[in-house]
Amino acid sequence: MKQKFKKLAYIEGWISIVANILLFSLKYWTGITTRSVAIVADAWHTLSDSITSIVVLIGARASSKPPDKEHPFGHERAELIASIIISVLLGVVGFNFLVESIKKLIDKGSATFGLFAIIVTLLSVVIKEGMAIFAFWAAKKTNSGSLKADGWHHQSDAITSGIILVGIFLGNYFWWIDSILGMIIALFILYAALTILREGASPLIGEKCPENLIKSVQTIAAEINSEIIQIHHVHIHKYGSHTELSFHIRMRGDIQLSAAHELASELENTIKERLNIDATIHMEPIHPEDA
Repeated sequence: MKQKFKKLAYIEGWISIVANILLFSLKYWTGITTRSVAIVADAWHTLSDSITSIVVLIGARASSKPPDKEHPFGHERAELIASIIISVLLGVVGFNFLVESIKKLIDKGSATFGLFAIIVTLLSVVIKEGMAIFAFWAAKKTNSGSLKADGWHHQSDAITSGIILVGIFLGNYFWWIDSILGMIIALFILYAALTILREGASPLIGEKCPENLIKSVQTIAAEINSEIIQIHHVHIHKYGSHTELSFHIRMRGDIQLSAAHELASELENTIKERLNIDATIHMEPIHPEDA
């Protein structure tokens, strides 16, 4: 899985970098010639895709490293850090263009669009949507947060370019359309930044163990031996594709230690086989009168 992620991340990352730099050049030149803050904002949004794709490449390289003495669970959380960096960069871009759009509206600035602006914007919609589809596909294949984040970035760029395309046809009727579009694009960028930040930070902070996973463990325990009376104090720790699960089990207090250890080991091994999760179990005695 790690090698597959690294390969797809490299392909997606380099395609993104090359395509986004070319699109940025076209959009920026178009935005300057038409005096459109919305198109210029969209151009920088596109260029920021290249920066975030570089972060994806760095994250792919770091997370594919095997476990070592300092990092016994591997380096896959580097991908979460990469997602957070992406969100911060997006947030800065979105805030800056929100401010620029408000200033232009106050100054009653307008933009003059032409056929070239229509062609460049339409080209951006098609290319960015294609890149988003590929990034989402690669993220699904590898269960990658940073690839998914890059996909959302491409998707938001395609949406904002589509909005600009609509605005171009309305620009001749409403002088303020460019400023409003700039604000809308900025809000799209900020929303994408917040979503990516939440998805990247949540696993780092620590998440509650899903109820369906707890039920699966309880089912496995019941199949192994009825001596396991209760499962509780369940904690989950995710390190990319590697998951650690720790929990307590209660058993009769008169069971010999060796027998209790065998039950716990069998439960750990079965969880590993069926769920691909490394479990650590703490055993607690429960006396018949307490049960």
